[in-house]
Amino acid sequence: MRGFAGIGEPSRAELLDAGIHWPRPSVLEVGLEALDGVGPKLAEAARSAGIATVGDLLYRFPRSHRDRQIRPLESLEPGETGTVLVTVMGTPPRPFRRGKLTMVGVKVGDGTDHVRATWFNQPWISGKLEKGSQIVITGKRSPKGLAVQEWELVRPAGERADAPRPAGPAPDHEDCERGIRSRPHDRGHPPEGAERPGGGSFVPVHPATEDLPPRKIREWAEQAVKLAPNAIEGLPAALQAKRRLGSVGSAIRAAHFPESVEELEDARRRLGFEELFLHQALLATRKRTHRRARPAPRFGKPGSTVERWLASLPFAPTADQRAAFADIDRDLDSGEPMQRLLMGEVGSGKTVVAVYAMLRALEAGYQAALMAPTETLAEQHAITLGRLLAEEATPFALLTGATAAPIRRRALNQLASGELGLILGTHALIEPTVRFARLGLCVVDEQHRFGVEQRRALDSKGVEGMAPHVLHMTATPIPRTLSLTAYGDLDTTALHELPAGRKPVTTRVVGEDDREVAYEFLRKRLREGRQAFVVCPLVEVSEKLPGKAAGEEAERLCRGPLRDFSVGLLHGQMHSNEKNEAMRAFAAGETDVLVATTVIEVGIDVPNATVMLIEGAERFGVSQLHQLRGRVGRGEHPSQCLLFAAEAGGMARRRLHAVEETRDGFKLAEVDLELRGEGEILGTRQSGLPRFVVASLPEDGRALVEAREEVLRLLGEHGSLEDPALGPLLEAARRRFGAGAADPIPL
Repeated sequence: MRGFAGIGEPSRAELLDAGIHWPRPSVLEVGLEALDGVGPKLAEAARSAGIATVGDLLYRFPRSHRDRQIRPLESLEPGETGTVLVTVMGTPPRPFRRGKLTMVGVKVGDGTDHVRATWFNQPWISGKLEKGSQIVITGKRSPKGLAVQEWELVRPAGERADAPRPAGPAPDHEDCERGIRSRPHDRGHPPEGAERPGGGSFVPVHPATEDLPPRKIREWAEQAVKLAPNAIEGLPAALQAKRRLGSVGSAIRAAHFPESVEELEDARRRLGFEELFLHQALLATRKRTHRRARPAPRFGKPGSTVERWLASLPFAPTADQRAAFADIDRDLDSGEPMQRLLMGEVGSGKTVVAVYAMLRALEAGYQAALMAPTETLAEQHAITLGRLLAEEATPFALLTGATAAPIRRRALNQLASGELGLILGTHALIEPTVRFARLGLCVVDEQHRFGVEQRRALDSKGVEGMAPHVLHMTATPIPRTLSLTAYGDLDTTALHELPAGRKPVTTRVVGEDDREVAYEFLRKRLREGRQAFVVCPLVEVSEKLPGKAAGEEAERLCRGPLRDFSVGLLHGQMHSNEKNEAMRAFAAGETDVLVATTVIEVGIDVPNATVMLIEGAERFGVSQLHQLRGRVGRGEHPSQCLLFAAEAGGMARRRLHAVEETRDGFKLAEVDLELRGEGEILGTRQSGLPRFVVASLPEDGRALVEAREEVLRLLGEHGSLEDPALGPLLEAARRRFGAGAADPIPL
């Protein structure tokens, strides 16, 4: 039998003998009740697990495959992993905790030996292990017993069976959503030539739930894979041939029931590439659809206002900033709405680029708005713009929830009449009472912290019949693989280069034993006339969340280690006037130390601050630590960042070590992606990240780039992905990622 995606060319006779099959996608849309052995109760359990149709079942890929070869328990040596068929010998166990782990343990045996089997973080299992029941366990043996990795109930207690049939294992919750994303060498696969589960030992391990036994999912999958050829083929035929990829139906069958490890990896590679390709196709379609839905104002070429402003700057823009100016100039005179993401290294000068874009709008006779997610950040932007626009004397207003009523009324009237060209603010800018005369450009800072509807509301305030240009900004360098999935419908500009004069920041992880040494170092810098930040993870003391609170820490430092210095406090729950005063005092040098939460993560610029001390550093992500570190090193003096970490686990230690050793924010972003995954960095639902079933980032980063290149190539050749020559490409993409996935989303 020819294997999946075999390399041999079929002969003429084989081609003539091949049956013709016309896929019927509707077959995969029927409910699971169409399969044998699916009653109402199991169907409801399946729907709760996200399996409502036959198609859902086919894309519920095994998270692993295991060797079904049953071994005597006595043959398992300490440190060895194997599969055994055992009987529960002890009474039903109760879950117990040890540290952060919940464990369930029970005595099991098979006639050759007995041992204590232990399940981790699966307390519900205790109700399944009745004395006398027979189970298949795959686990690692140690002198303490057997650490269960996978298991399955074969025969309940009291049930007679002449020939017990061990089957595949139940889930462990940690891997329950991994599909077939892990590589074969991670799964303990059988050697080449292993037989299929019908008559051998190559058993798929499907993600299951407490109410949905894995054995049932496997039995249903054995029926459903016969219908896999009805799946819509998302890859154009020419692309399949070019990349030597088999059909989607064959890949689905091989993903569930492969005939060899090589066939399984071929299926994983094929399905993963298709998944990335279809998602990139949707993003490219959404990008084209949105940009052609409404025209945008043309700003022409830069004029004398922008030239005078550039000449007035006390520094020369970096090469990266000048490249960003050129990108923006092309966008603003294209007739299509700019949708550009500006991301950069800490202190790389993103605000300068934003001011350039806004001045281009004012010069062309349009209005510009900058929206920030917090009052503190909006207020800091106002301070920065006041400094950058001092020579031009360009008027602007700040509009937040704390803006006094008379000032608010005046700003709203001037916006509506067109007298005021530039405004900064928070969510207050999208309120219905805010009307613009000629809004031509929006700058959205930290755009991932705004929802789609909030960004849509700002977009709707543009000139009637036209879309405003939009420049998105983020202070977090984003890995390329992540930017292609989260922001694939945006053009991107990156600022790597730091302005002249920026000093590198030395970073050290400090143990609790060295706390007094660290305080003495801090006091020395303060005596030299420098200032410092102390960042705490919490605003107030919490019983549920361990960690230092900013208010309490400020009081402790005032009474103790820093009693000879002035200590200020800043956090998000303070009144706007209090926050403004705290920042003013620190910027003016009236306060030596500012104790704060992560509210200072972006936008704060105090050149005299040279020490950043971060409490509970293990609780922060790599990129967030890098952002906090970026608040120092902005002046002429050497700067230091001290990371205090309590009870840091292995993952936390790796994060802290990465920050200690690496100063490049883009490299750290790649580390962050590798350690935490794409969903945690930006927030899967908030940022619009897809939930890939097979593909995994960053491991499949190269395939993602190749998929994007193929999509762009097809767009160039065909003009549209709707071209009939490309087959049901977009139909497959919409079915995979949702019917509305390709709809245009403003901003």
